[in-house]
Order: sequence, then structure tokens, then C-alpha cells
Amino acid sequence: QVQLVESGGGLVQTGGSLRLSCAASGRTFSSYTIGWYRQAPGKERELVAAISSAGITYYPNSVKGRFTISRDNGKNTVYLQMNSLKPEDTAVYYCAAAPRFSVSLLLYDSWGQGTQVTVSS
Repeated sequence: QVQLVESGGGLVQTGGSLRLSCAASGRTFSSYTIGWYRQAPGKERELVAAISSAGITYYPNSVKGRFTISRDNGKNTVYLQMNSLKPEDTAVYYCAAAPRFSVSLLLYDSWGQGTQVTVSS
């Protein structure tokens, strides 16, 4: 497993941007798929982006074209660039690691503590 720490959350106005970072420890970081999930109060945790060890990415339609996931294996860090933010993007954002590429929450076995993103209208 890897240990993950998120940062970069905060309060932003509608239409604004934020960049989240997920810093990982562990020599095998580059072999993991990293996903960004979010959870709003009263809602299920949902995947908003994932990137495989080979750089293959996935986005649901709700964020496609607005969010971009990237990774820097030299820095053991994955980023989530979020543009054109909407109030419905407000949630706690978590990064998570899976041993292979997946969009299923069940395969992600290491999680960070989360970072709050609030988008004001």
C-alpha cells in the first residue's frame, strides 16, 4: 500500500479554478492507478478522474472537459486541475490508489484524508 496526502482544497467562486495535489509515499507509486473521488453531504462517493500507471485517464461526463488529472512519478504526486467550477462540485475530494486501472471504488485500497472544495454561487 501507499500513503496518500491531499492538499489544495479551498473556497472558490463559480467559474474559478483549483489544483489539488496528492502526494504519495512508497517506492512503487508509479505502478499504481490513482483516482480522485469526491463525496458531498448525503451523497455517495463518486469517481471524478483516474490515471493509470501508463497514463491512461478516465473522466465521467460530469467533469469531462473541465477536470484534468496528471501525474509526476518523479515527485510521487498526482494532480487534479479543476476549471470552470460549479456549486455542484462542492465536496470533500479524496485521492486513492489501486493496484490496477479501475473505475470501481472496490479496487482502491489506499485513501488519503480528503480535502474540502467549496464552490460559491
